[in-house]
Amino acid sequence: MRTRIAISRRSAIRGAAATAIAGFGPASSHHSQAGTETPVMATPPATPVSLPDLPLEQVALLTGSDPSAVNQTGRDYGVDGTDLGSSFLHDSKIFLVFGDTFDVNKSDWRSNVLAVSSDNDPADGITFDRMIEDRPGHAKELLPAKRQEGVEVTVIPTYGVAVGNRLFLHYMSVSHWGEPGHWDLGAAGWAYSDDDGQNWTKDPDAIWPGDTNWGQVAIEEHEGYLYLFGIPGGRYGDLKLARVAPDQLLDIGSYKYWDGERWGDDPQAASVIVPGPVGELSVRWNSHYRRWLMMYLIDDQGLIVLRTAENLTGPWSEPRVVVRSTAYPALYAPFMYPKWNDGPDIYFNMSLFGPYNVFLMKTSIPDAASLA
Repeated sequence: MRTRIAISRRSAIRGAAATAIAGFGPASSHHSQAGTETPVMATPPATPVSLPDLPLEQVALLTGSDPSAVNQTGRDYGVDGTDLGSSFLHDSKIFLVFGDTFDVNKSDWRSNVLAVSSDNDPADGITFDRMIEDRPGHAKELLPAKRQEGVEVTVIPTYGVAVGNRLFLHYMSVSHWGEPGHWDLGAAGWAYSDDDGQNWTKDPDAIWPGDTNWGQVAIEEHEGYLYLFGIPGGRYGDLKLARVAPDQLLDIGSYKYWDGERWGDDPQAASVIVPGPVGELSVRWNSHYRRWLMMYLIDDQGLIVLRTAENLTGPWSEPRVVVRSTAYPALYAPFMYPKWNDGPDIYFNMSLFGPYNVFLMKTSIPDAASLA
């Protein structure tokens, strides 16, 4: 059995960043009522040992310069290495948002880039139509960073959503990379684009403080609200839940927070939906399983797990292991897609620090009949 590699992208990227700086300065009608006012049982801590692992298939390498990558992003866009790859729908296309990005030898550091795909068949990988560029053949940095230790080292988009013709990115401003799985935020906030992702504006009023529990989010739209599953900076916090009307997304004062019984105005009263440690995550409704699916990283165990629930507020099931770091060392960031959630196959992106690129993976729940 191989030993789990303790180093993670979030800590190890510090070395790459230092090098770079030196060189370059509609929801299904089958949904349960997520807005229930009925108290729910607490979700248990993550103890994914009692059930067998879910099946796993590596579908494709999506990014980089390896000849096997379905998108030759190194050659075509100067994206030799990147990570994350959360996604959202806009104009019937998938917008995929990536984090810290480099060309060969960790040159040409960009804090974030974005790809667009109209691919309708994930079975052989997701082909990009294009990436947002600032010049031909060069993926554009969407949200610049100050590159100052203790102030703002990098700016990472954690999730995106489209509301009408306006695109939104939730981002975290990282002030310091700590030990593996730990990092500090100076702030988190919203940026928006009104030209299909070509140019972005950080809203100066749509800001959370660095210690917010919504430093990183997963976003799902349901019954007229956007639900934000939030964790603080790093991979060891608890998961909490907020919601907001889409047209008030930039007004953080209008958010409501689930306290275990009802929605209230006080973020400090928000209850724990899933106990930590919770790392990067995604949540989707799956009409085949008739359940909400949540996938996230348990960093200290080196596991990507999946949980299910009838309601967005929980309770969430016991976690099922999807991927182990013994097979995929330094794994993180399991992001399910906003499409293809009407059948048994569950497609998600997964980052690996070693090759520092994004892979398309597939799982399913063969014993779905046992879902409560």
